[in-house]
Amino acid sequence: MTIRRLSSRADEFAQQLDDLLAWDMSASSDVDVVVADIIAEVRAKGDKALLAYTEKFDRLSVTSVSQLEISQSELAAAWSKIGSAAQQALQLAASRIQQFHAKQVEESWSFEDGLGNKLGQRISPIERVGVYVPGGRAAYPSSVLMTLVPAKVAGVEQVVVTVPTPDGVVNDMVLAALHLAGADQVFKIGGAQAVAAMAYGTQTVPRVDKIVGPGSAFVAAAKKQVFGQVGIDMIAGPSEVLVIADGSTEVDWAVLDLFSQAEHDASAQSILISTDARFLNAVADRIETMLPTMERSEIIAASLNSRGALIQCVDQEDAIAIANRIAPEHLELAVANPEGWAAGIRHAGAIFMGAHTGETFGDYIAGPSHVLPTFGTARFASPLGVYDFQKRSSMIQMSAKGAAHLATQTDLLATSEGLQAHALAARVRGQGEVPE
Repeated sequence: MTIRRLSSRADEFAQQLDDLLAWDMSASSDVDVVVADIIAEVRAKGDKALLAYTEKFDRLSVTSVSQLEISQSELAAAWSKIGSAAQQALQLAASRIQQFHAKQVEESWSFEDGLGNKLGQRISPIERVGVYVPGGRAAYPSSVLMTLVPAKVAGVEQVVVTVPTPDGVVNDMVLAALHLAGADQVFKIGGAQAVAAMAYGTQTVPRVDKIVGPGSAFVAAAKKQVFGQVGIDMIAGPSEVLVIADGSTEVDWAVLDLFSQAEHDASAQSILISTDARFLNAVADRIETMLPTMERSEIIAASLNSRGALIQCVDQEDAIAIANRIAPEHLELAVANPEGWAAGIRHAGAIFMGAHTGETFGDYIAGPSHVLPTFGTARFASPLGVYDFQKRSSMIQMSAKGAAHLATQTDLLATSEGLQAHALAARVRGQGEVPE
């Protein structure tokens, strides 16, 4: 395989970087059409449509959607089945995720102004959340913890989970993680039909208020189409890592960090930036040597061939500028002074500080949720957190003095907008009388 080599000194670098970051969306319109049909079918036929799509896509034939629900006893049985070592790993991860997200909990607040008006903000959890857990080619118990634990910390009353189980095969680690995290209802349903079921409700699957969690292109398209009917966390694209190295880290560490994203799928993106040409050469050589030893070598090779890159930059300032242009999902600062570099980073889903902080720790056990903005959306989006599961209500209580004092200005502003009833509603409170 050949991973592309770029230099920021090249005249055509800006265009080369744009080409590298571009993602082929040519199939998206076809996906959107298919997804729209699935959503319409689920809205119209409910459980009947879910049964048909589950048989078609997951090759799982049952007579009722209730048969697709995984009971709490089944979740508990899976927990017992996985063994103590796996239990301890899940418990440690869940504990660290809970500890981190407990710091994010917002509290209601209020104050009284000089006119005796009471103003504030009330924080309350979303009542019912739907979580999509990816399944199929791979199982992700980590995604269970990274989505459910922050929801539970936020105080969500009911968490409904859908997870595809092709051919009826369930993953005990996923079920065990659902047990540990406290899932309230779990259904063996996947794809756009699962998103539609949670968004609109069926005879068996309850309607939720917000849907979170990563998934396939069909899941992403479905989340986009139901947004507005329900809330969503984000539209997730292929996984990404950007490693900035100053040459002081181990070459093999850098290579494995590139591989760790590339092995997700052929669309994942792994990029390494360094000022040190010798380090980049060493990385390129070790990629060739280490790739055949990887179990998912074909996927890694496809990813690095199509979307990977080794970029030589001029200096720290240049590297930071490129990183901010990319706005990566994961940013590794494999440098001697990560704090100094991090000060200049404006756009990144998660920043991993220092050579010892491999992105893999963030995927599983560091604490912050691994559900992160992709495809440059870190310019305006944030990691999944407790704040995604809480709502804010403004609280306003006017005093008699406050209403009288503010009525004239309110009257004037409403009148300037041509809204007579608004103006009169303020005026009567300022004058203490109802106009004829």
